[in-house]
Amino acid sequence: MKIEMIIMSCFPKPSSVLPISIFFLVSCFFSHPSLSFVARNPEVVALIAIKDSLDDPHGALNNWDEFSVDPCSWSMITCNSDNLVTTFGAPSQSLSGSLSWMIANLTNLKQVLLQNNNISGHIPKEIGYLPNLQTLDLSNNKLSGQIPVSLGFLKRLQYLRLNNNTLSGAVPLPLASLPQLTFLDLSFNNLSGPVPTFPTKTFNILGNPLICGVHSSERCSGLFLATPLSLSINSSSGRMKSRKLAVALGVSIASVAILVAALGFLLWRKSKKDNQSILNVTDIQEEDLVRLGNLRSFVFKELQHATDNFSSKNILGMGGFGNVYLGKLGDGTMVAVKRLKDLTGTTGISQFRTELEMISLAVHRNLLHIIGYCATPNERLLVYPYMSNGSVASRLRGKPALDWNTRKRIAIGAARGLLYLHEQCDPKIIHRDVKAANVLLDDFCEAVVGDFGLAKLLDHAESHVTTAVRGTVGHIAPEYLSTGQSSEKTDVFGFGILLLELVTGMRALEFGKSLNQKGAMLEWVKKMQQEKRIELLVDRALGISYDGIEVGEMLQVALLCTQYLPAHRPKMSEVVRMLEGDGLAEKWAASHDYNDSKSHAVVALGNDHLGTAAAIVDDDDYDAQFMELSGPR
Repeated sequence: MKIEMIIMSCFPKPSSVLPISIFFLVSCFFSHPSLSFVARNPEVVALIAIKDSLDDPHGALNNWDEFSVDPCSWSMITCNSDNLVTTFGAPSQSLSGSLSWMIANLTNLKQVLLQNNNISGHIPKEIGYLPNLQTLDLSNNKLSGQIPVSLGFLKRLQYLRLNNNTLSGAVPLPLASLPQLTFLDLSFNNLSGPVPTFPTKTFNILGNPLICGVHSSERCSGLFLATPLSLSINSSSGRMKSRKLAVALGVSIASVAILVAALGFLLWRKSKKDNQSILNVTDIQEEDLVRLGNLRSFVFKELQHATDNFSSKNILGMGGFGNVYLGKLGDGTMVAVKRLKDLTGTTGISQFRTELEMISLAVHRNLLHIIGYCATPNERLLVYPYMSNGSVASRLRGKPALDWNTRKRIAIGAARGLLYLHEQCDPKIIHRDVKAANVLLDDFCEAVVGDFGLAKLLDHAESHVTTAVRGTVGHIAPEYLSTGQSSEKTDVFGFGILLLELVTGMRALEFGKSLNQKGAMLEWVKKMQQEKRIELLVDRALGISYDGIEVGEMLQVALLCTQYLPAHRPKMSEVVRMLEGDGLAEKWAASHDYNDSKSHAVVALGNDHLGTAAAIVDDDDYDAQFMELSGPR
């Protein structure tokens, strides 16, 4: 019935021409807010399901954000050059709970490393449907049940450790036919039944009482066996040989143990020495980065000392490309040190260079400036002034609540920072990730736009740049999400969402969920604004301590910034003026005049003859109207 009403609203008269009717049927279907949606990355969905099924007492997965476009910046996750997840590794993190079957949706996984945790429940049989899996280590957990037969489907599996669990039942026969399996450890479980002959180079079945019990101790007398050892010696001479063999084996094992212990001790000494000398070894600066203007070049030793050896107690946040630590320099200056990860690929290095270049170019009171950096063969670190009031996102959720005047001041400050990037820098800079989490607050709660890791330089003659989509769903402009094309108008869209967050106190998608309006946040805001019921939108933490007129004006600016077509959004210079009380009424009226004329054109197109339709089709603005009606493509 709801869909029929939508369709009827697009066809006010039954005499409409058939081809045009079909056109508007499709247009209305895709443009109607309740029927449109934003597709989510299936790998993000799968990983969030995995996170939800696990208990994470130490917060190892805290930066897993269900609204991310992709999970490649998350801790414990490694991606390939196509931004597809290839490794999920969270060993020794005290994780408990169970392992979700949704792991099967990570079809590009090559490694799963979850050893030394407290994960319980069964091993999901769906793991057997990961076509690229090469390493599976679930050892030293509390897994129970049988080993899934489906693991025999993992034709590329090379390394399998399931030891030190409470697995039961027989060893699946298909495991013995895996062509590339070279290491298999099933020791210390409760397995039973016959053991297949494995062609693996290393195989361990010790510690399974039903297989290696009193009556079959000789069968499991070795530690790691190429195939299960089977001895059947009945004579006294045979028993003598067996004793000699046992003595020889014992001596050999003892010798190997002593050798391993000695080697381990030497490696420990070397590691300790390396840790002490790393301050000198890694302090060799890379020459091509030392030439970056007047930025201070730190040595690694200085930053390591400032952050108490990068103590977890000093973590201020877990950013997209690494952790940010609170530090105190030798002169007492408090700093924030971003330590980048992913130095094995080009992503981290590229992000490091981008942030250095962008922040070196952009110097403004409302933009985060950089104090210095450290670049060695093994480390990439950026040093910023410490922002004592954290991010806008954290303060909107914290106590005490930000008062209305502070929120308005934050909006104007952030707008001025973006204005500088777009219109006063040469070349101009597109931030590409404008959101509350990337706007920081200094000691006086003045807004400082930071995190330039995704920023792009753009000549003033260029209209846009096309890249892979990165950012947070809910803050991404529709044209960027659908085409990968970003411009200063994508920043304007993100800023509009920031304004809504300042008014409501909620994240963009949280706001929609709270009112059962998921996917239609802007439509709901527009409706409340038109009905003059803005009190339903205002953050409850403000109580009645806000200016209703100013809130209404900020909502109008937000709606202007988040218009579907980039060309209809204001420039940041106009946004600053409107927030300061200049030109908003005119801009708002012009926007509504356009919408009214567009709606009249739609009615005319639906009711008039083909000649009238042709006249509208010839209009230069027709393509823009079609894009807005049909939604993202």
